[in-house]
Amino acid sequence: MKHSAYSVKMSTRFSEFLGESKLLLALGIPMVATQLFIMGMGFVDTVMAGRYSAVDLAGVAMGGNVLWPVFMFMAGLNMALTPIIAQLRGAGQVMATGEKVRQALWIALINSMVMIALLFNAEPLYQFAGIDPEVTRVAMGYLRACAFGIPPLLLYVTLRYTAEGLGHTKPPMVIAGCALLLNIPVNYMFIYGKFGMPELGGVGCGVATAVVNWFEFLMMMFVIRFPFMRESGLLQKFTLPNWVVIREVLKIGLPIGLSSFIGMMIYSFISFLIAGIGVAEIAAHSIAFNLNWLTYVIPMSLGSAVSIRVGFALGALDAESARRVISTTLIVTLGYALVITTFLVLFRYFLVSLYTTDADVLAIAAALMLFIAFYQIFDDLQATIIGALRGFKDTLVPMIITLVSYWFISLPVGYGLGTGLLWSEPLGVYGYWIALTGGLFLTAISVAIRLRIMMRWQLPDMASRSLPA
Repeated sequence: MKHSAYSVKMSTRFSEFLGESKLLLALGIPMVATQLFIMGMGFVDTVMAGRYSAVDLAGVAMGGNVLWPVFMFMAGLNMALTPIIAQLRGAGQVMATGEKVRQALWIALINSMVMIALLFNAEPLYQFAGIDPEVTRVAMGYLRACAFGIPPLLLYVTLRYTAEGLGHTKPPMVIAGCALLLNIPVNYMFIYGKFGMPELGGVGCGVATAVVNWFEFLMMMFVIRFPFMRESGLLQKFTLPNWVVIREVLKIGLPIGLSSFIGMMIYSFISFLIAGIGVAEIAAHSIAFNLNWLTYVIPMSLGSAVSIRVGFALGALDAESARRVISTTLIVTLGYALVITTFLVLFRYFLVSLYTTDADVLAIAAALMLFIAFYQIFDDLQATIIGALRGFKDTLVPMIITLVSYWFISLPVGYGLGTGLLWSEPLGVYGYWIALTGGLFLTAISVAIRLRIMMRWQLPDMASRSLPA
């Protein structure tokens, strides 16, 4: 009898795991595709600008070093919509989401004006860094062209977060896929001056980016008329800025934006330091980082999906469902990480050879791939755990953990190891990657402890509480 009862219990748990996995992947897979399409647009820009000239490739890359960290910060401010809306949907208060979205759109408009001003006045940064004048010219032309597409871009991502918070992740995927297909011919027209368009070189990538941003926004204008968006009450009325609601969104969104900015800037900053070591080292570092980003897309998307699923459960005051969502996500993430770790170890030389035939670069990059394989479990788990914490609307503590781990520990330790200040001899690029590995380990452990604390605080007495503000 005991054995039979145990078998039934395990069978029930396995069925629950499969059911939750299906729901998680139904949300997560379109998010993965969306991110891959976005990466594809960056890849297209790089390849097409590079084929035009090395100066234009460098200009587009340097423009991106300013554009994307700033964008990630600005867009992150409204990423708070996902857990806010998810909790309201879980509580059956979908109509209450409309006002949250309207106020977030005001945030997006204000941020777009700030971001345009920053992009138009970024030239002193390049002059301070001693960037070649021709590269600076292309970079500034690229940024100023992109600036015309910033308002629709920030409005689009705000509405995208709304759709995702409501549990509909496929429309943004379709829009991103169409945008990638559009980006290729528009790039071709403006980079090379085809079909009567001016020949702008790398600056043409910026023009194409602005065009694609407007296209995404116009497509989203059709999506907001879908039944699931109408149910939010978004289109029911027009409202002026409400600073109480704006403050609520920013309270959750500001740490998310800062976390995104911190994460991107630490890699950019370390890249500048490694560039001073040698050409082979920075080339190998760039290849390894690009491959690392490809492996990170799936856990990052799972993190977004678990944020939504946890938000649904918390909104419905269903503690058991929240626990099941979190445990299922961690198991799926761990399984993925183990598979990717094995793959990276076995095929590291093949993967690196797709980028380079230079023997020195290949050897260094293949060694760096072992770092990625080693920390894959920590990196993937911290991504999904931070996503789960966002479902609790807990964003400030993870931001502090990220800041301390990367900037106050990894960066100085990496500099010390790389330059020899903390070792008998300089470890070069490997010193920085050792420090990054340690930072990821510390982040993963810290956010795991934080998640455990949040589950103990919020889940046991959930039935007695009302929906959090």
